[in-house]
Amino acid sequence: MNKRTIVTMPGDGIGRIVLDQAIRVLSAAGFDANYVEGDIGWEFWCNEGNPLPERTIKLLEEHKIGLFGAITSKPKDEASAELNADLQGRGLVYKSPIVALRQHFKMDICLRPCKTYKGNPLNFIRRGANGEVEEPMVDVPIFRQNTEGLYGGVEWSAPNGIVYEALMTHPQFVKNFGSTPKEELSVSTRIFTKHATERILRAAFEHARKYGYKSVTVCEKPNVIRETSGMMYKMAQQLQKNDYPEIELWNTNIDAQMMWLTKNPETYGVMVAGNMFGDILSDGFAGLIGGLGFACSAQMGESGVAVFEPTHGSAPKYADYQRSIVNPVAMIESACMMLDYIDEGAMAEKIRKAIAAVIEEGKVRTYDMLKMPGKPDVIDKGAATTEQMADAIIAKL
Repeated sequence: MNKRTIVTMPGDGIGRIVLDQAIRVLSAAGFDANYVEGDIGWEFWCNEGNPLPERTIKLLEEHKIGLFGAITSKPKDEASAELNADLQGRGLVYKSPIVALRQHFKMDICLRPCKTYKGNPLNFIRRGANGEVEEPMVDVPIFRQNTEGLYGGVEWSAPNGIVYEALMTHPQFVKNFGSTPKEELSVSTRIFTKHATERILRAAFEHARKYGYKSVTVCEKPNVIRETSGMMYKMAQQLQKNDYPEIELWNTNIDAQMMWLTKNPETYGVMVAGNMFGDILSDGFAGLIGGLGFACSAQMGESGVAVFEPTHGSAPKYADYQRSIVNPVAMIESACMMLDYIDEGAMAEKIRKAIAAVIEEGKVRTYDMLKMPGKPDVIDKGAATTEQMADAIIAKL
């Protein structure tokens, strides 16, 4: 039987560091694969003017499964200034390569599970009615629409011509912005399609049904953003009524939901939102389970290509430490999501149990788990290195 080939995309900063450790854990768990590296990230933007080279797209087209480390993104002007001299002045515009990957391969479904590990000192705690300390167990899979909304890239500064004329046909635009000079306007659109909205909603309901969650919560803002958020909630109501009557449908506004995060996070099951609100929501819930060092994700779509990545950034200030101190759990958990996707769920569960055992035992903890500032000397103060944390997980396997 031929080995599966996985496209590894280390990206920037700590991406390679955590990805290497995840592959070590996969190998220790018995996952036998070929790994081929795809070029992506800041280095390729600076040297080639393209942070997502066509050769990497070809690799994913061929092999379908990708493990992604982390990416550095900077504002447009800053990105242009860092281009090599021979690329300056060509009108090249930086675009996040991970966003470009999502859109190119139509990976419209993003799953970001947020689940408490018992014994994690970073877990959210609160005071009970009688002053006692409570530690609610969070288990919230968040489905984020991954290709549309505010991340769709349909934007203008100083809109002119047919764009401005179209905006002027809307009475609210005329009322609120009609007297504003065009050169003072910047416009970002928030576009939802029924096809993609139904897909993300159905994915959330199917997940709830498969894994026994009692509710699906649509977290948007339909009382103000009536067309897009309103459409999503209306479609959710229809889907629930017709196809998922046994699952409760809840509706929350994104602003109120941020407040409820610290009141009753344990009451939520599956949650679903558009692109921007899903991003905000998943970071909020990640804060309750220990932060981005524990936040993993899967990105899937109709093309058959799937990419798995931690939701933390590239953290470039940590990348050059002689001994790496960053937490690899989010990357390892992302690799587990890959195993689930390719029907290696038993192996994924074995790794998750090993992670849980290390965290509950508490003998090996990275600097974030010890609530230390991210400086090189934390290792001398008892913090585990990135490699030592992976070693501890491998030992539990």
